[in-house]
Amino acid sequence: MPANMPKRVKWRKCQKGRNRGNASRGNTVAFGDFGLQSTQLGRVNARHIEAGRVAATHFLQREGRVYIRLFPHKPISGKPLETRMGKGKGETAYWTALVKPGTVMYEIAGVDEEVAKEAMLRIAHKMPVKTRFVARRHSL
Repeated sequence: MPANMPKRVKWRKCQKGRNRGNASRGNTVAFGDFGLQSTQLGRVNARHIEAGRVAATHFLQREGRVYIRLFPHKPISGKPLETRMGKGKGETAYWTALVKPGTVMYEIAGVDEEVAKEAMLRIAHKMPVKTRFVARRHSL
């Protein structure tokens, strides 16, 4: 059982739905100093999220702090191979987070900009959506 999935859910399977528009929430750097922002619609798998976390923490070598702003709440079902049509909806294959343009996916605090940029670049290589590097807007 993967660690990055809900502990319990009300419904085991859910409909596909439509992921439209830009992010109105979670679109600013809130916890760290620098962030990785999505510029594309998409689904980010639990494995992608974990791969990004591992890449960043490995590069930072216990310096600074990595904040993950995504959580895979949506179950995606899949039928086994060579199964005939019908017989109901398949079991949950994996969990995803729905990402809209503008969603801040990861944040880093406690390191300078060059180190943060390199760490975010390593995360971006693991992501299935296009991203950009953003810095916190300090309100004075």
